[in-house]
Amino acid sequence: MEKQYSISELINKAKIAQQIFAGYTQEQVDQLVRVIGKVVYDNAEMLARETVDETRMGVYEDKVVKCKGKSRTIWNSLKGKKSVGIIKEEPEKGLVYVAKPKGVIGAITPTTNPIVTPMCNAMFAVKGRNAIIVAPHPRSKKCSTHTVQLINAELKKLGAPENVIQIIEEPSIEKTQELMQSVDVVVATGGAGMVKSAYSSGKPSYGVGPGNVQVIMDRDYDDNQAAQDIIAGKKFDNGIICSGEQCIIAPAEKHAEIMKLFVKNGACYFDDEAIVDKFRQVMFIDGTINGKIVGQSVKFIANLAGVPVPEGSQVIILKAKGRGSADILCREKMCPVMITFAYETFEDAIDIAKTNLLYEGAGHSAVVHSNNKEHIIQAGLALPFSRLTINQPSSTNAGGSFYNGFNPTTTLGCGSWGNNSISENLTYTHLINISRIGYFNKDAKVPTDEEIWSL
Repeated sequence: MEKQYSISELINKAKIAQQIFAGYTQEQVDQLVRVIGKVVYDNAEMLARETVDETRMGVYEDKVVKCKGKSRTIWNSLKGKKSVGIIKEEPEKGLVYVAKPKGVIGAITPTTNPIVTPMCNAMFAVKGRNAIIVAPHPRSKKCSTHTVQLINAELKKLGAPENVIQIIEEPSIEKTQELMQSVDVVVATGGAGMVKSAYSSGKPSYGVGPGNVQVIMDRDYDDNQAAQDIIAGKKFDNGIICSGEQCIIAPAEKHAEIMKLFVKNGACYFDDEAIVDKFRQVMFIDGTINGKIVGQSVKFIANLAGVPVPEGSQVIILKAKGRGSADILCREKMCPVMITFAYETFEDAIDIAKTNLLYEGAGHSAVVHSNNKEHIIQAGLALPFSRLTINQPSSTNAGGSFYNGFNPTTTLGCGSWGNNSISENLTYTHLINISRIGYFNKDAKVPTDEEIWSL
């Protein structure tokens, strides 16, 4: 049996590796970063199968898409970016920017995303010439460990320093706590309790908050297109992604018509409160999401609730009885179930979305399907989010894609709303220190007092 290293041993090995790695050139670094993503891309089918078999969550085909998609978009976004030595110069300000590693990164990864989150965090860490130690969720330790083993086998061929990427093969809460207190920086992707522990570790930490993506359908947009995009987002990987759509807020005068469009596109809709309550009772137990439903299919959840649904239904839509705390269904539901509200004015739509976000998910993400720029900006100004996706599925795009400008990532910061240190998508720049060299500019134009104080 292979030896299980203690956390202190993992840390010591990581520090030695990182000291060697700190001397690498940009070209050498980028070779390693590319390989990390390419390993997951090339082994997507195998790793997706291992994930579904071990975690019993999500959809195999979607996990293949996720492995291939995230590896492609993340490497594409990192390719050609400077992260070694002088990365920028501003002669007019007399400033030179120098990138330096942060050291050893501790990455806490979730059972809902056990392949691409370790991959993503490793790519960002290595881009900054850091070493990284992954603490996987116990429920997905085998597939996460296999992923790291496959990556390390390819890194070894390139002559990478041994132990630049390590993983805790037998994870536990105690080991994860010790890791967080021993590394230089913590990246925590997962539940609120674990993220809170990261911020309490005494080390600089990047965490995430819960999602509860509110979707506003504007009156001027193609309702059928919006329905297709919303369903595509919510059904992906059985709704397990934190940026997945949660609540459809549609115009009151055509709400019934819009729900028919959703049904036509593969949803099943229930507005009978007695039926809705059956789902409510099995989805939330004593005010907490029922772990049995996370990442499970429509059929599984419907059977649990004792409600028949049409064969092949891709998502379930339930009519909520009230906004925010008036209905527990207004919380995040990491399964293919959404709720819906009808609104009179666009201001009312924003209020519904804001109330639900402040109940859970503030700082994460929201969606508007609209061609009205004023309404989009209105929502952008009013809602507490870190990212607002427009006219696209949220679950597969809020984490960055080829079709928007968000940083491709698996760690979505939620700002102070979500008790996070960043309100953007985590990327490699968060895992480098930047030293600034400031020259004395003898030719600088010094403004007069009148110029300084004038408006």
